[in-house]
Amino acid sequence: MKKRKKLIWVLITVFLLISVLLVGAGNYFYNVAINRSHESVKLHGGSEDRAETASTTVEEEQQQQERLAEIMEWTEKQTFETIEMKSGDGLNLKADYLANENPNGKAVILAHGYKGNSEQMPGVTMFYYEQGFDVLKPNARGHGESEGNYIGYGWHDRKDYEQWIKLLIDEKGKNQILLHGFSMGAATVLMTSGEDLPPEVKGVIADSGYTSVKEELTHQLKYLYNLPAFPLMEITSAVTKVRAGYTFTEASAIEQVKKNDLPLFIIHGDQDDLVPTAMANELYAAAKSEKDLWIVPGAGHTEAYTVDEMKYQQKLKAFLKTTGIE
Repeated sequence: MKKRKKLIWVLITVFLLISVLLVGAGNYFYNVAINRSHESVKLHGGSEDRAETASTTVEEEQQQQERLAEIMEWTEKQTFETIEMKSGDGLNLKADYLANENPNGKAVILAHGYKGNSEQMPGVTMFYYEQGFDVLKPNARGHGESEGNYIGYGWHDRKDYEQWIKLLIDEKGKNQILLHGFSMGAATVLMTSGEDLPPEVKGVIADSGYTSVKEELTHQLKYLYNLPAFPLMEITSAVTKVRAGYTFTEASAIEQVKKNDLPLFIIHGDQDDLVPTAMANELYAAAKSEKDLWIVPGAGHTEAYTVDEMKYQQKLKAFLKTTGIE
């Protein structure tokens, strides 16, 4: 009897120790991946204008650097307005807004990546401006100048984007709106696409987006830490539910895409290690609206614009025609 009681207490102690360790690990990974940090990291990218890829030659890299210098020179000459908005849960969110000198009702919302900010994406900003668009570049909650102590991976951000869309319509008089995101920003616009959006929204472009937060973080655990998903993913998801109000499973771009009825253009590099290229194929297969998929040879994560800027722009122009934007 005494041996049995001792065994039970040993088992209880081991169980409690394992539970404490797992909860500690869940909180650790929450702080790494979800909790806000002002450190800029490369996880999930955030800029389509990086000047190097794994396969670039010295000459190509020099050309990319010269092109980036041109883009940055143009950017410095522009006057961006800071726009503020209160989110549904009381956060003060900020965005950069570039009004076109020849306004015509067109606007694009550009969504940056993980731990990025509104100052990124200068190349595609310049492209859209030259096509006559106003450009709105929000700082996602928990990023840049926006408030928020956690990263929503696009899930809570989708509701913020509904408000940004409304602001463009009500305050800026825009009647043709495009959503274009990179990495986490791509997931954000995909998640937004499944909401009940106004008719002014004409199309969605997702560059290097993931299918769901659960699948992406599962991949990251393996890719960055060589760790299995179970049980860390479930524990961290539970911690995230308590601390940030959402679970990794519910934060699904692919489920939202199934509800989308807008024209959709999915872009992904075939050398993407951070967000597997297979996710682009899964998203494309799930979409029921008018859709197109471009897998870019030689491009890593969010590198398509840098790898083949001319073709990227040609593809965007072709997509614009399918949306009916004039």
